[in-house]
Amino acid sequence: MSLPPGFLEELRTRTSLSGVVGRKVIWDPRKSNPGRGDMWAPCPFHEEKTASFHVDDRKGFYYCFGCQAKGDAISFLRETENMEFMEAVRALASDAGMTVPENSPQERERAERRNTLTDVMEEAVRFFRRQLSGGGAAAARAYLERRGLDPAALESFEIGFAPNGRQVLQQHLAGKGISFDQMAAAGLARSPQDGRGSPYDVFRDRIIFPIRDPRGRCIAFGGRAMAADAQAKYLNSPDTDLFDKSRTLYNHGPARTASGKDHPLVVAEGYMDVIALCRAGFEGAVAPLGTAVTEHHLQMLWRMSPEPILALDGDTAGVRAAMRVIDRALPLLEAGRGLRFCLLPQGKDPDDLIRAQGRDAMQTALDSARPMIDLLWRRETEGKSFDSPDRRATLDARLQQLVGQIPDKTVQHHYRTALRDLQWQAFRPPRKTRAAFKADPKPVPSSSTRNSLLAGSDGRTEIALREAVILATVISTPEALDEVADTLAEMSFTGPDHQRILDAVLMWHMRQENDLRAQVLGAVGPQCLEKLFTQGHVAVAPAVRAPGNLEIAEMCLSEELTKLQSRAGLAHEMREAVESPQAIPADRLAWRLAKASEARNQADRSTLDDRTEYDTGANGAKLNRDEKEAFGKLLDRISFSKPKRG
Repeated sequence: MSLPPGFLEELRTRTSLSGVVGRKVIWDPRKSNPGRGDMWAPCPFHEEKTASFHVDDRKGFYYCFGCQAKGDAISFLRETENMEFMEAVRALASDAGMTVPENSPQERERAERRNTLTDVMEEAVRFFRRQLSGGGAAAARAYLERRGLDPAALESFEIGFAPNGRQVLQQHLAGKGISFDQMAAAGLARSPQDGRGSPYDVFRDRIIFPIRDPRGRCIAFGGRAMAADAQAKYLNSPDTDLFDKSRTLYNHGPARTASGKDHPLVVAEGYMDVIALCRAGFEGAVAPLGTAVTEHHLQMLWRMSPEPILALDGDTAGVRAAMRVIDRALPLLEAGRGLRFCLLPQGKDPDDLIRAQGRDAMQTALDSARPMIDLLWRRETEGKSFDSPDRRATLDARLQQLVGQIPDKTVQHHYRTALRDLQWQAFRPPRKTRAAFKADPKPVPSSSTRNSLLAGSDGRTEIALREAVILATVISTPEALDEVADTLAEMSFTGPDHQRILDAVLMWHMRQENDLRAQVLGAVGPQCLEKLFTQGHVAVAPAVRAPGNLEIAEMCLSEELTKLQSRAGLAHEMREAVESPQAIPADRLAWRLAKASEARNQADRSTLDDRTEYDTGANGAKLNRDEKEAFGKLLDRISFSKPKRG
């Protein structure tokens, strides 16, 4: 079937080609520029390793420099999904919130009417512009001058004036051959609802701001009342065939261009804020029109920038607006999409701040914009008391419910982790005042630990056993957590079920509810806990054999953590040497490996008397099987890479 004229053009305007293509490809971050809608990826139509497939999101076309495939969103779906033309159109229309029209005479008439309405709107723009220089607009010109708008700004933003007459615009448009029905369809005139009296102009005695779509077509107007007793200070055009306020942003087209040039994308609340921001050099400024930021607005913003900044008034209304945006954004978040919030000083909007303190003050405010998770935490905790376990549990359940709305599991995981850290910082108990915790105690090893499982284990097993000793120690003596909780919170355990146990331990320390062992038991189950404590190396550990002895527990934790950290350092050096052997000079590589091995040796001194079958290096560092093999390979590389002399 054929479609009415203009429908496909509107569909392409509302569709993000990069969003459609992005379901099939992985973008090359080195070549792609999301702000400019300039995206590159390996071609989905032929096998290749280089990113020769180019998507121009603004023009809505793709092209492969390898196989010469080209087209738009419709052709992409047809090629990759094997869809028929109308099937692809319906799929895209569904995503864009559009209804595919039937090719009826009524639809053809509607498409023609849309084209006519754009001509009507442009004639109205010219009329309002001329009126601003007339005698009846003296007060409007004075107001604009007080707001700091010079003739260049008035010209750039096409600001005009609607005279205070009931039918002034109607008479002008009628003289151009435009009917009242066309004026009404464009949102410029209307008849009284009660049917009494004559039709009237929608905009009267107002400063006029033309509203254009991304393609530059005037689709609506905004008007600022000059009369103090006007019903509405700001008035926008009603929704028409051209204008849908939930899908429109003021200054969209110029802001998209500026964002593509690496200007920050700033979302303000009104026309004057956008104009002030643009004149101060923040050209990537937009504003919603008479409505809160909608889901459609967010999608449009993310097409221009991965992390728009919402610059909201610092009053209560501004904060409430920010909170509403958070609720709309959570179900839409995915990797590469975020929001930052710039809360301005109390009672200030961007226009006020720039006129009072200048561009630098606005730049400082934007630089200090906070990520969305900070405001989410503030909303859920500010002014509330969490002095009891049930209140903290209620907060935890609420946060989990909110984060659960995020569809992207990776983003959801990072939000959960960040909120857990915020809870930890807010609710962890104050540390007890005790003698300074020694960083490197040297307890005498117990004879019962000789020839333990550590002797003869590979690196992974040894790390898992040391993790087990740490966990068993803090469960046996919970008071020892006060000194090491921060360190443990930054670690990731790798042994079987160890991370689950660690999470339960840290959650208990944050809440201080019930008994620690009971908390862990409820989180991981009796079999997991029994397995932890029945390991031979754990059962003979002094801190486990003397539960509640804080001094022994702290010494044990210090020793085990030091050993884990020294092994992590050695592993890092060895991994870097293997992955980038040519990037590090041979002598420097040997020195770094020796120092890391020496640190490991220093950490192991308390157990060096426990001889094993493994070799001891020249510096005395004891190596397990994995380390010995890897170290030998690295020494071979170092020897091989030394330049020959003479």
